[in-house]
Amino acid sequence: MNEKTIDVLAIGNAIVDVITDADDAFLDRHAMAKGSMRLIDADEADRLYADMGPGRELSGGSAANTVAGLAALGLRTAFVGQLGDDELGQIFAHDIRSLGVDFRTPPRADAGPTARCLILVTADAQRTMNTFLGAAQKLEKAAIDPAAVAGARIVYLEGYLWDPEQPRAAMEAAIDVARSAGTKVAFTLSDGFVVERHRADFLRLIDDRKIDILFANEHEFLHLAQATELLPAINDFAVRVPTLVVTRSEHGALACSGEERANVPAEPIARLVDTTGAGDLFAAGFLAGQARGKSLEDSLRLGAIAASEVIQHYGARPELDLAALAGPLLQ
Repeated sequence: MNEKTIDVLAIGNAIVDVITDADDAFLDRHAMAKGSMRLIDADEADRLYADMGPGRELSGGSAANTVAGLAALGLRTAFVGQLGDDELGQIFAHDIRSLGVDFRTPPRADAGPTARCLILVTADAQRTMNTFLGAAQKLEKAAIDPAAVAGARIVYLEGYLWDPEQPRAAMEAAIDVARSAGTKVAFTLSDGFVVERHRADFLRLIDDRKIDILFANEHEFLHLAQATELLPAINDFAVRVPTLVVTRSEHGALACSGEERANVPAEPIARLVDTTGAGDLFAAGFLAGQARGKSLEDSLRLGAIAASEVIQHYGARPELDLAALAGPLLQ
């Protein structure tokens, strides 16, 4: 068994988020479905950015947000994601390292511009994301350090990154290393459109026992299971996935691991501002609990606490002290 010097190593899109307020008319004008995430090309990214109002630029990406949350909870983390050799890439690298995350993926001039996600937040706190993947989709197998994967307790993989061929091969290589090194593999479905495109692949990973912890929101999970009722679908998948975690927004979250089941409510909040990163931070809390050997219920509670913090302000990174909010749950 390899010595575990990293609690969670995440592999995902290295993206700079640009967040601004918008109304429904703006979404309609650009033919956007509220609350969705869509991929755009470089030309559309330029046009949309020019039409957006003043915004905040923050380093982001789903798995990167999760490791930022984990670092805030005091865990040892690492991140693998491809950047372009440009100013946005420098901003991203400096930001994630400043959080205490071990990030060593070198930028590549031949990979194109660093990815960015243009996020429109409406008055109902829904976020509509328009993502130009740029260099992120050029992540290669060579960027995966087998020693780092083997030295992690958990490897966390971002479903968004399954779409391009090169990153998919990189993540499958990481899974193979993890399986032989006693490293658990956690996987997030990321979005309904990702499930639509890659359902067969994800079911193959599940049935080949290559995923130890599966994260999904209720919509994504029902789409994966091709079901309309949640509990029967969970009962079916409970024997296929060692640990299944399903988030249900304001209705809380549930998890099952073998015969163990847990269900927790959402944490109360003062004001809903922006749901960007809610699932990412929930995963951070849950993985923190699992890395520390906590029960399913305590891990879910940690996830709910982390998610409740991030939805009360703009952006997908915690602003309050998550470790303090978690209190004795992490001790």
